[in-house]
Amino acid sequence: MIKSMTGFGRGEFIANDLKIVCEMKAVNHRYSDINIKIPRKFSFFETEVRNFLKKEIQRGKVDVFISYEDLADRTSNVQLHEELGREYFMAISKLAESLGIPNDATAYRISRFPEVLTLEETEMNQENAQEVIIEALKLALEQFMESRVKEGENLRADIISKLDGMNDKIVLVEERYPQMVSDYRNKLETKVHELLSDVNIDESRIATEVIIYADKIAVDEETVRLRSHITAMKEELLAGGNIGRKLDFIAQEMNREANTILSKCNDKAISNIAIDLKTEIEKIREQVQNIE
Repeated sequence: MIKSMTGFGRGEFIANDLKIVCEMKAVNHRYSDINIKIPRKFSFFETEVRNFLKKEIQRGKVDVFISYEDLADRTSNVQLHEELGREYFMAISKLAESLGIPNDATAYRISRFPEVLTLEETEMNQENAQEVIIEALKLALEQFMESRVKEGENLRADIISKLDGMNDKIVLVEERYPQMVSDYRNKLETKVHELLSDVNIDESRIATEVIIYADKIAVDEETVRLRSHITAMKEELLAGGNIGRKLDFIAQEMNREANTILSKCNDKAISNIAIDLKTEIEKIREQVQNIE
């Protein structure tokens, strides 16, 4: 099977009083480019997430979004920093004595000074969090890969259809070639008659000129190579795997042969066919850019 580089996947997993939601989306890219947005408290696990994805994704620009919801009842705990409170009290008492005013410090008032009382969340078990993240990531990745494979199958069908159409156009080029040589001979004979109406035409000289012309415009080598490239691309598409770069190279070679056909022939019919071939090849190259 072949895979497209575009895709989307979403996974949600709940366990260990934690709900993790993972979403992935990707577009085509020359290399593998994985961007991860993960809550700060799970940043310790970002490298593992990246390595996990790299095993499955060879090409494409992938954006991964991970969010969480803490389902535990732990919320927050109040922490008393007693020593700090004592220091505040001693400082207030000293100030009151120095100014000769009553010391009206109370526990309530001291508790409102910075850092005397703090709210601290109960630490989350990192191993439990990793397990939940991985499970959510697996679900998202499964859906993500399924969407890539589905799109890849659509790309394969479309490219094969275009390749079959190119084969039909090559047949038209080969059929037109003998007629093009015949037309040239007729034009050459007509021109010679016009210039030398009273002189016998040297048929061997005419034949030589026709042979030279036929050799100059011959495109049989190009059509053979073009057919070979079409066959090679079909075989790669049917074999599957990570073939995007190889298909792109084959498409470049196809375009080279079509350019040669276009440059060799000054025949309008063949020129139109060659332009059609180049158009189809460009469409194939655009599709190939999306294959991993």
